[in-house]
This record gives sequence, structure tokens and C-alpha cells, in this order.
Amino acid sequence: MANMRAIRSRIKSVQNTQQITKTMKMVAAANLRRTQTGMSAMRTFAEQTQQLMDALLAGGAQYDNPLLEQREEVKNVCYVLFVGNRGLCGMYNHANVRFLQQLCREEKRPCSVVVYGRWGRDVIAQSGLNVIETFQEVSDTPTMNDALQLADYLKRMYLSGEADEIHLIYQHFKSVLSQNPTDLQLLPAAPEAKGESPHDYIFEPDEATILENVLQLYVNNTVLSVLLEAKTGEHAARMTAMSTATDSTRELIAALQLHLNRARQAAITTEISEIVGGANALKKNKKS
Repeated sequence: MANMRAIRSRIKSVQNTQQITKTMKMVAAANLRRTQTGMSAMRTFAEQTQQLMDALLAGGAQYDNPLLEQREEVKNVCYVLFVGNRGLCGMYNHANVRFLQQLCREEKRPCSVVVYGRWGRDVIAQSGLNVIETFQEVSDTPTMNDALQLADYLKRMYLSGEADEIHLIYQHFKSVLSQNPTDLQLLPAAPEAKGESPHDYIFEPDEATILENVLQLYVNNTVLSVLLEAKTGEHAARMTAMSTATDSTRELIAALQLHLNRARQAAITTEISEIVGGANALKKNKKS
């Protein structure tokens, strides 16, 4: 009986865990749908902004804009590490940290790190990364206000000379089951295409003024796009991890239920044996 009580207690404990993992899976799925919708819409807008900037910089045009300036001597490279707000999302956070550690080991120039996310303060502190700033007030469904807070900070770093290059380290979202750590250079900004523009634009008031506005928009949009992509990957990883955990609890409950049935059967068999043995003993006593 004591063994059956222990098994029942274990089953109840695993069932409680299963309810938690199922709830976390549903929450992650809801967040995933929201961020994935925002990410898809943002990609189109970011692509249009990139095309406009390419058109402005096509044909070898030169503009005196500090956000485009390729500095001759890079004294400090700043990496922005995007992690989640919490764990329980498989290897999502650890993969980003390891990827950045490898980049810092290969980087010959001095480098610093800005962390965006609440996860792993102790883990990151022990990673050997030179963390100079941490953003912890991070929403699970990023908005432009969240992006502007980070983008403005990064632009101030770059324009003040505190960083000569700024890179974004995040998980590139390919599918729900696939995200890859990615290094994207944010500043100095550079066009993706070179050569002549395929479109004949007329810019008003002038190209330099429009480029200044487009560059600001480009940086802000890139940060928001990366934020949405990183959060989409985090929610997808957590949903997958919680789905796997729920399946594991289901298998464990089935195994424990089997043990309980065997223990119950053994107890019943023992009781029957004791009853039969007692009846046989009474018969022998009556005959004697």
C-alpha cells in the first residue's frame, strides 16, 4: 500500500507539471502568432526602406553622413546580444551566448557587449563577455517604442565614438523548428546593392536631406525587425520545448500508471493468497 501511495503521489505531481507545460505552450503559441504577424509586416517595410537607401547610394554617390562613415581605425566593436526574458526555451539563449563568445575570441579589436533581455544574468556574467549595458524592461511583443529606446542608445554610442562598429547578435528565424545565430552589422550603415539604381527617382527637397531621414528610419526599422525576429524565435523555441516536455510527461504518466496497475494487481493477488491460505487453515482445524 505504501508503494501504491508513492506512485499515486508521483502521478499527481507529474500531472501538475503537465498542466504547467501545456499552459506555457499555449502562451508561447499565442505570443508566437502575434510576433510572427508583426515580423512579416515589418519585413516588407524594412525591405522598402533598404531599397530606397540603395537608390540614394547607387552610382557611387558620396554623402557626408556620420552613420555611413567607415572609420579608418576601429577602436571598439559593440555587439548587441539579444536573449529572452526567461529560460525554458531549449538551447535558444545558450546558442546566442556561445555564438557571441566565439565571435569575441576571433575578434582582434577591443569589443564590448550590450545585452537586450532579462535572461541569464549569472550565466552571462560568467561567460567572460565585456557587458557594458543591459536592457531588462523587454516586452514579449516588441513595439516601435521598444525599438526606439535601443536604437537611440546605439546611435548615441556610435556618434559619440564609444563604438566604431555596432553588430546585432540574434537568432535568425527560419521556421518554428529552425533558428540560427546571426551577426548583422547595424552601423556604419551600408547599402546591400552597389552600382546604378534601376529606378529613375526625383528627390525633393534634395538627396542628402532625404538620406538623413531614410538612414534614421533604416536604423530604427532594422532594430525593430531584429527585435521581432528574435522574439519570434524565442517563442517558437519555448513552444517546441514545452510541447516536448508535455509529451514526456504523458509518457511518464503512462509508465507510472502501468507500475501502479502492477502494484495493485500484486496487492490483490497477495490478499487472495492470504484469504485462500486462511480458509485452508480453517478447514484443517475443523477436520482435526
